[in-house]
Amino acid sequence: MVLLNIWKNWTLVSLGIGIVCWGGCTKKPTNAQLEVWRKEASNRNAEILADKAKKNPQLQWNLVIQGETANGKVETLSWPELLKLSTTSVNTTDAYNIVNANQVFKFQGIPVSTLLKKFGIPPGVTEITFVCYDAYHVTVKIEDLLRYPIILALAKDNKPIQRNQGGPIYLIFPYTKYPEIRHKYNEAFWAFYVTHIIFGTGKASVRVGNRQLNLTDLDKLPQVTLNQNVGYRVWWPSIKVKIHGVRVRDVLSLAGIKTQSSVVVIGKPAVYRKSSEAIKLASTEINKCNIILATRWGEDKQPILAKMGGPVTLAFGNDCQSETRNKPWVTFVEELTPQP
Repeated sequence: MVLLNIWKNWTLVSLGIGIVCWGGCTKKPTNAQLEVWRKEASNRNAEILADKAKKNPQLQWNLVIQGETANGKVETLSWPELLKLSTTSVNTTDAYNIVNANQVFKFQGIPVSTLLKKFGIPPGVTEITFVCYDAYHVTVKIEDLLRYPIILALAKDNKPIQRNQGGPIYLIFPYTKYPEIRHKYNEAFWAFYVTHIIFGTGKASVRVGNRQLNLTDLDKLPQVTLNQNVGYRVWWPSIKVKIHGVRVRDVLSLAGIKTQSSVVVIGKPAVYRKSSEAIKLASTEINKCNIILATRWGEDKQPILAKMGGPVTLAFGNDCQSETRNKPWVTFVEELTPQP
């Protein structure tokens, strides 16, 4: 179980390493075993990154700011802009340095508090959600972001942070100087390759073909309620809950898209835009069972907050065939793209 936490953010890199614990894990791997696995993962990441660099030599990493900011607009900070803001150093251990847990590194980056002040915090907004390339996300209280030097690190010991070390943008917490923060934000909150910061929770809005549909549009469609476990666990109860939303087939019909069309469901995380990782729904799947865009949950139909993957998430009903039901639930849904 230890390794599942250690490698949590490497789910999208084809490591070629299988680590499974059935039942209870009674033995931890030795440091030597961990080092072998780390080197294999690092080498594979290096190969992938080198290949990508050849194909996309001008590729730059941006950071998108959105949600309930002072002006409510979506802002994109380019890599040069991020480098200019990267003025703060934090000396701390690295939660994912499994070889020497006590080693202290110098991280340089952007205090999240700087971004809070730059984009403004409207009254009532209390949380910030950090979304990663691979769809992992974590949520941190604004009061803690203002109290502690929690930074988006761009460099580690004066070197750019490589992708296989959590870069190019790595959310880190100052454990060494402020050990008490670890009780609030354990290792699972250290987020690799951050791409988006969401203030509070943004408004529900989904592009379907040429139509941009908001929550009011979706609410006019027939409403569906699923009573089941959620397909991912971040901030959701581990028991069955009521999930409320509208069928994907009804959404397509509202947008004037033929029901025999298949669609790709695109969410905020960049991984959903990779053709190899795209969640594609065949027309037969869409028409046969309850595949919904969920917008509310619980007995009192609460909004799905950003920390839960909202305001819109893809959900598969238990009436779907297992092949369909076992597909990943897409978080932060932004677009349904019809396919020929």
